[in-house]
Amino acid sequence: MGNSGVRVAVMDMNNNVNNQGLGHICRLLERSNLKYANQAVDFKVYDIRHKVEIPTSDYDIYISTGGPGNPFDGEGKQWEIEYFQLIEKLWNHNQNTSGKKKYVFFICHSFQLAVRFFDLATITKRQSMSFGVYPSHRAPAGEEDIILKGLGNPFWIADFRDYQATEPNHKKFNELGAKIICLEKIRPHIDLERAILGIRLSEEMVATQFHPEADAKGMLIHFKQPERMEHVIKVHGEEKYHQFIEQLEDADKISATFATILPNFLKEAILVSSGVDKEMILF
Repeated sequence: MGNSGVRVAVMDMNNNVNNQGLGHICRLLERSNLKYANQAVDFKVYDIRHKVEIPTSDYDIYISTGGPGNPFDGEGKQWEIEYFQLIEKLWNHNQNTSGKKKYVFFICHSFQLAVRFFDLATITKRQSMSFGVYPSHRAPAGEEDIILKGLGNPFWIADFRDYQATEPNHKKFNELGAKIICLEKIRPHIDLERAILGIRLSEEMVATQFHPEADAKGMLIHFKQPERMEHVIKVHGEEKYHQFIEQLEDADKISATFATILPNFLKEAILVSSGVDKEMILF
């Protein structure tokens, strides 16, 4: 296999707010360089919300990050208009070509934007912020989904969100051929609809409400810093903080998710973008 290179656009949705997720994604891409079929991985970061930097549609792979804030704040703004134009262009390309497809992964804030763009569910503010490590359960369509291959059911996720996607628009799901692949933890004592946490939009496009790029070791260092600890305790309480730290220290929880979901996505996307038959890829 020739070393022609695979191009990746990382779409930074953090709106100039410092975070760990973007760095974790970049490090995953650096580790993917020459890992699959000796393919060079070249990536570039675009600051979508703050600088209105929108990548062109000629990349092979796109990763759209999480970010803070209301998922409706971009309505009418130039960055959202151009971002949605790009997503539409990539979707239409995949629908109308028998050649090389475009791979896209949407994370957290980007998941909510994708749900809005494709009109797949209702986005509402949660009664309280989800903050911590939680189990997520596979939906039937997620039992065989390649990004979840190797994980249990339930599997553990890093989940930080003020908003949620519920009330799926089944008509739209059917029109697109999209599938719900995982849902919020089962809470029999709470009479509320479980939020959608993962959607397979198409063979090439997938979206997760949670953070598959969350690295437990990095997060432990981050949240043990005195100012971070003080902030979490102030907002969520001391018990919640210590529970969160304990879960991060459990190697069987989000470390497995970190080592599985984005690496599985990247392996398939890089190899297929390099000309490898998808059916020949082993996981």
